[in-house]
Amino acid sequence: MRDQVVVITGAGRGLGEGMARRLAAKGARVALLDRERELVEKVAADLPSARAWAVDVTDAAALERVADEVTQHFGGVDVVVANAGIGKGGPFLLQDQAEFERVIEVNLLGSTRTAFAFLPALVESRGYFLQIASLAAITPAPFMSAYCASKSGVEAFAHSLRGELRHHGVRVGVAYLAFTDTDMVREADADPALASLRSTLPPPFGSTFPVPPAIDRLVVGIEGRKAHVYAQPWLRVLPFLRGGLPSAVGIMPNRDLKRAEQMIRER
Repeated sequence: MRDQVVVITGAGRGLGEGMARRLAAKGARVALLDRERELVEKVAADLPSARAWAVDVTDAAALERVADEVTQHFGGVDVVVANAGIGKGGPFLLQDQAEFERVIEVNLLGSTRTAFAFLPALVESRGYFLQIASLAAITPAPFMSAYCASKSGVEAFAHSLRGELRHHGVRVGVAYLAFTDTDMVREADADPALASLRSTLPPPFGSTFPVPPAIDRLVVGIEGRKAHVYAQPWLRVLPFLRGGLPSAVGIMPNRDLKRAEQMIRER
């Protein structure tokens, strides 16, 4: 990765920050994008050959401007990691429509807008685009309809790009993660209803996994420009089972779902 220019969205914390630190330690020059200016500038200040940009991935015009600035500052772009994402759980019937659509906009349209902004530079460098997806792209889950829809969408988007961009010399990968100990997961666990429902899932589906090994595997995937990257090794088997997973999820015990929904209604 020495002297490779890597763009990471959602780089102010969690997986994005972890990947930035690990890649910088390997000699990469890192462009850190995040809508939280103070966080991302603090991360960049710790890293050699790094620079931060405060930008919301849902703002197409701002992303285009940042892409131009990144390319001019570093002289090109070799890798883009579409990592920015948010989550909002709860039964669809009780969700605020604006909050639901915000998840879709950030996770799905934020990724496509990142691609629109940076793919010309990747075509120039014959680079690599890594889309961060999720276990939620492989198997749906009650109370996670917005997140599952967005992650299924980015998975399909990236798989489509892979075929389109191959003759341009651009490689495309999709990364899958189970519940990993990030702020997003901890915030969901702070909701008693969501935590109660997740506790009914059998391991490893309901387990929370540490961040450092996940970052290790993501970085190995970036180094190898892999088509599929699995942050937890057991996820490798799920693509072979995905045909039956929706049916299995559809017969989750009603009592668990009813109890969690009632907890939310009674707030």
